[in-house]
Amino acid sequence: MSLVLSPIIPLMQTQRMHGKRVLVTGSGTGLGREIALEFAREGADVVLHDVHYPADSAKKEIEDLGRKVAVFQADLSNLEQTYELADKALEVFGGLDCLVNNAGICLNRPFLENTPAEFEKIYSVNVRAQFLLMQKFASHIVAHQGEGTVCNIASIHGLSGAPEHAIYAGTKGAIISQTRAIGIEMAHKGVRVNAIAPGWVTVESYYKALPGFNEEDAKKAAADKVPLGRSGHKHEIGKLAVFLCSEDSGYVVGQTIVADGGTTSLMSLISDFRTRSTAQFGKDYL
Repeated sequence: MSLVLSPIIPLMQTQRMHGKRVLVTGSGTGLGREIALEFAREGADVVLHDVHYPADSAKKEIEDLGRKVAVFQADLSNLEQTYELADKALEVFGGLDCLVNNAGICLNRPFLENTPAEFEKIYSVNVRAQFLLMQKFASHIVAHQGEGTVCNIASIHGLSGAPEHAIYAGTKGAIISQTRAIGIEMAHKGVRVNAIAPGWVTVESYYKALPGFNEEDAKKAAADKVPLGRSGHKHEIGKLAVFLCSEDSGYVVGQTIVADGGTTSLMSLISDFRTRSTAQFGKDYL
């Protein structure tokens, strides 16, 4: 009997978001850009937003996929511009089905040097803007007796402590709590709210913020520090965001999914998780 091998058929894009309309904040670059592109690959029409970047390259890629795309700039620390973004995003495609609250500011500075201005700026973008955009989005869904999903981007900084990140960590913890509280309040009204807490995912800002940052050294550091042995990829977070906004996660409400390669699961007291321990606890009892 001869063995007949079936031809290899490439996996087709699932198009789980076909016909959906999504706003992704902070999508001119980095993680937000990849999330927006993943929604487009899955069939969604996309509203791009950023404060500095015009998102032209992402716009072209989405158009090349045959999807509708609109681009708006707004400073989310500005209350008026935040509301204006919400109104424009809801109008441009005749409504929204999904909201991805990705925009955020990261600042590292010693706690004793933090200023009220820094506190207000970062909380206004990372927490207040997310809250208000969710409120406008949910109001639209309820008014039209529809269904919608929200994916908030938090961080493992909301779960674990790091020096010089007191303000930033506070905002990410607030996002996790908001996600839980708003999620349970809005679920029966047709709006599912969940969040992602990414760990180390290399984005463009790393090269600006970290002197001498390079991919080779980053790979070595991740292999040593992250249980999975590597840092995360932007597309992994993008696919997770699509999952949380799709029917595949239809029974998931108010949750924050941690995507960090095991970073927060690792006890910090363990010096090297890759080698067998030389300790012998319990030897006198068993």
